[in-house]
Amino acid sequence: MRIAMLLASAGAIMAGPVDDKVSAALSRVTGGGWIRSAAGVTRSGAAIPVLISRDDLDYSTRKTRVLLVGGMDGSAASVDAVLSLLSKTSGRIALSALPIANPEAFARGGGAAVSGFPPQGEHYGGKDNAEAQYLWRWIGMHAPDAVVVIGAGGGLADALSAHKAGGTGTIPAFELPVDQAGAALAQVRKRGIRSPSAARVEIQRRVGRNPLEVARQLSAVYGRELPEAVYIPAMALVARLRLGEAAGGVEQLAMVEKIVEPYFTGARDSMAKATGSHLSGHLLFGELYAATRKPRYLELARKAADTGFQAGAMLESMPMHSEMSDAVFMGCPIVAQVGRLTGDRKYFDMALRHMRFMLKLNLRKDGLHRHSPLDETAWGRGNGFPALGLALTLSELPESFEGRAEVLSAFRAHMAAMLPHQDPTGAWHQVVDRPESYRELTVTSMMLIAMRRGVARGWLDKARFQPAIDRAWYAIKTRVAADGSLVDVCTGTGKQKSLRDYYDRGAILGPDPRGGAMAFLAAMEMAAKP
Repeated sequence: MRIAMLLASAGAIMAGPVDDKVSAALSRVTGGGWIRSAAGVTRSGAAIPVLISRDDLDYSTRKTRVLLVGGMDGSAASVDAVLSLLSKTSGRIALSALPIANPEAFARGGGAAVSGFPPQGEHYGGKDNAEAQYLWRWIGMHAPDAVVVIGAGGGLADALSAHKAGGTGTIPAFELPVDQAGAALAQVRKRGIRSPSAARVEIQRRVGRNPLEVARQLSAVYGRELPEAVYIPAMALVARLRLGEAAGGVEQLAMVEKIVEPYFTGARDSMAKATGSHLSGHLLFGELYAATRKPRYLELARKAADTGFQAGAMLESMPMHSEMSDAVFMGCPIVAQVGRLTGDRKYFDMALRHMRFMLKLNLRKDGLHRHSPLDETAWGRGNGFPALGLALTLSELPESFEGRAEVLSAFRAHMAAMLPHQDPTGAWHQVVDRPESYRELTVTSMMLIAMRRGVARGWLDKARFQPAIDRAWYAIKTRVAADGSLVDVCTGTGKQKSLRDYYDRGAILGPDPRGGAMAFLAAMEMAAKP
């Protein structure tokens, strides 16, 4: 694809004077095959552009994957040097480029180089050093075999050679003056950089796992407690139950029953200080009832579902929705589940009523969900929640329920709206329609579960959605380490007031219960027989 076509298709990230100058520079690139993406977003909202070759998306390629970095100080000469190198690929090298790593300085005609590597603290949420944070973690996850920095590099090359960017591994890197840029690829060969970098070897290990391997590794860290009957620990325990079913033993069920025993006996109140998250947390008890037929579990699940009724009448919606799109997941599946377990259709009616209420509140004209009426931003997990919520709801609604067609139509429309926003790496972003925002693990996991279940149960067209499922699973595996550490899980997020606020939500690197639960569920969805 020609760069002009790529620029046209990436219009969502090309806005404002900085992006206009970046676009003009990139339009000079000739030749086909470049995939246009972004590594991050500056404080002014400008995208940090990336050009990737098809080979560079394949971590198993036998080619040496070389990343060129230019414009760290906004130098036009550095940018031009990197762009000119993109036409000099060879059969043994797969190129990618961060040609304008400092777009704001580039637009000003130059400035201080991005520095502070490796960046410390929570990534993306601070006003200081955001560019370094985006560059560092993106390069770590891209995991090239070599990085060549043209011009002033701000210490990036030395840091990559000595530290594990993004928690993956070290990457051989060096800096060249602009006047020696033409020798960049020859220098890679001269320095003997041919074998996969430590970073790529780690990513290769991750993508080589099957779903049950990933699930077992996650089970060593997640799904081991239920301090409150809320969705995060509960979903990990649901995944543990499914792991037990897949293994054909009773050990996992026994472990989960032991963990929930205080709620079973009444020593703990499962609805104490209840929030919307408690409603979805009670899905665990419905799962346990289905597995054991112990009436107490159904009583607990019903306790949450019955909050949607007062004096026997349905409320306008399930309570505690906070006007957030999250509530499609928090409220719809629990009443649908209890409806299936009890055979009482009033719960199916409530699931439909609540879905209508939430979609009227937050569904945008383009089919994506805004997170709340406070702002139009299509937050990633704020779309993952409706996707997962309706997939779980459809799993419970009987074919005979007349409102099922409406739920299925809403689900299909949302899946169709989300599909074009999947990143070339397979992930969905922190802000769905803003590819300059970071690639986020929980929305990717939720979308995989929803699409995989949709295809497996005939709700979605396999030819259209299976490639997206495969790419999403690939992306999830790259972001889940064997020890349960995760890459780029958006921290807990209430209603925000602007796009900038959603850009700035911290992205966790390391263990995280929310991300672990969703990745664990995704792994078990992949392990399930179609």
